[in-house]
Amino acid sequence: MLCRTGVAALALLALAGCSAQDTASTTEPSATSASSAPAVTGAVTVFAAASLTESFTQLGKDFEAANPGVKVTFNFAGSSALAQQINSGAPADVFASAAPTNMKQVSDAGGITGDATTFVKNKLEIAVPKGNPAKVAGLADFGKADLKIALCAEQVPCGAAAKKVFETAGITAAPDTLEQDVKAVLTKVKLGEVDAALVYKTDVKAAGADVEGIEFPESDKAVNDYPIAPLAKAPNAAAAKAFVDFVLSGKGTAVLTAAGFAAP
Repeated sequence: MLCRTGVAALALLALAGCSAQDTASTTEPSATSASSAPAVTGAVTVFAAASLTESFTQLGKDFEAANPGVKVTFNFAGSSALAQQINSGAPADVFASAAPTNMKQVSDAGGITGDATTFVKNKLEIAVPKGNPAKVAGLADFGKADLKIALCAEQVPCGAAAKKVFETAGITAAPDTLEQDVKAVLTKVKLGEVDAALVYKTDVKAAGADVEGIEFPESDKAVNDYPIAPLAKAPNAAAAKAFVDFVLSGKGTAVLTAAGFAAP
């Protein structure tokens, strides 16, 4: 009896040991997987509309600070030009467009991952040189033959928006120059080469004292949605997704609204 009892006790001890080992083996992997979540590393290249220059430059610095070792590089230009570059194979991780039309060009070519997300809205404002020497009062002045004006080309989102507001207001504008992005238009105003231009509200704000802005009610008829998406052929897909998430976060929204963009 004593022998049998001893054997039974040893068996119970062995089972307990196996149970402890099994428990350890099932808990270790989860702890390991939690600690080995991949960090964002490397470089991320962002193609962004020219009107996003100031706000995205700040977001790029903030993203780098939140992810030590990551380097963000930007290509700022007109959205139509950026869409063409992406569809032609230019290496990029993220596309942020000033209009859904140009994002659709990339999406239709299979160039984005998932669906694009609208992250801000923007509308036009009249920009005039400091002091408003031509005494521009509103959109109707763009119909005057003697007023020197600058606009974005129609294929650029700010140009398409300008065309829409002119059509809505029944105004025939005769621009003296058509530029390929909104920053080029704004430069004409800063240098005093034109009397007035149509740019985004955010660009007038970014220019500070160099230009003066004049709001006009017709701008409500052509509000631009800005979509963003990671690109399907992103060299750094993880960083692309992380950057898009950062833009859509509360911190990203705060930077963008401070720059004058409206929430979607």
